[in-house]
Amino acid sequence: MELGFFTMPIHPLEKDWRVCLAEDREAFLLADELGFVEAYVGEHVTDKAENITNCMMFVASLASAVKNMRLGTGTVNMPNIHPAKVAADIAMLDHMLDGKFNFGISPGGLATDAEVFGTLDKNRNAMFLEGINTVLKIWETEAPYSIETEHFGRITTEQAQMIDIGQGIMPKPLQQPHPPIVVTAVAPFSQGVTEAAARGWDPISANFLMPQWVASHWPKYVEGCERVGRPADLANWRVAKSVFVADDLETARDYATNPDSPYVYYYKQLFMKLKKHGRINLFKEYKDQPDEEVTLEHVCNRLIIWGTPDKVTDELLAFREETGEFGKLLYAGKDWAEPTLARRSMVLLAEKVMPAVNSAEALETRTAQ
Repeated sequence: MELGFFTMPIHPLEKDWRVCLAEDREAFLLADELGFVEAYVGEHVTDKAENITNCMMFVASLASAVKNMRLGTGTVNMPNIHPAKVAADIAMLDHMLDGKFNFGISPGGLATDAEVFGTLDKNRNAMFLEGINTVLKIWETEAPYSIETEHFGRITTEQAQMIDIGQGIMPKPLQQPHPPIVVTAVAPFSQGVTEAAARGWDPISANFLMPQWVASHWPKYVEGCERVGRPADLANWRVAKSVFVADDLETARDYATNPDSPYVYYYKQLFMKLKKHGRINLFKEYKDQPDEEVTLEHVCNRLIIWGTPDKVTDELLAFREETGEFGKLLYAGKDWAEPTLARRSMVLLAEKVMPAVNSAEALETRTAQ
């Protein structure tokens, strides 16, 4: 199992934005130093807590600083941006990162983002599919293009092109035919995972799903791969998880579970948003569970793994028993309420926990043989 990083950072509303951005950036640089293989960042434009407004811009800011790991958008909310803009910016970003880039996409899940872009009452899933199809069409065809879309109008440069001097030609990404595409899966038994797999895309299982729903994603991925004769490789299944590691149990418990914990704050924000917009089912243990049984305390108890390296190792292995094997564990970034402890958690995970997890997995494999 490899280690990656995924953050949809949720910061205290009163925290200086410059400090938030600086700490988010530092987390990526630390992940790179510690040998994380990839890292993703989300985006929202109408959320003071989740305050990275453009994941492409944030990733670009890391291009010259990150030395080893791949970077990814996590995700570009396709209905919010014209696909020609996405195609051009992602192509440039792929070149800036020398091809060490993964293209994460989604319909976007924040209602106020949809409202500010005028898509709240539109079929955002249809816009998402048309948006990514249009981006891929731009990359696989040549100027002047001629792409008819329902939601974004006709896309062409034929009227004003001057091909001999380069005008009217859109850029193509460095990776061909395009960067690896990943989608975040947030629903149990997600049919979107199947459709993505059939198109050659790969899933990230969200860190706010109960383990049994995470487990439902692998069979759906296999289903999509089998449909097109594509090998279903566990290395392509990424699972995000909220984890905190400390040198002693009391520090870990306090930082991860006290009422002012950045982990509790993170899930409180998600809990309130999902409940407001009728999506609290994402936190349910079973389909018909009454809404009133879904409490913040239960969500935090089930979804946050915390402790010393030994305890976290045991709990990650138990989590893997529930979900089945997966290829990459994505450490879910949180606000750095106490930077020293936040950094230490990432160090302990990389240097103590993951070697122990992989040793246990290797032993299981040898024993099974």
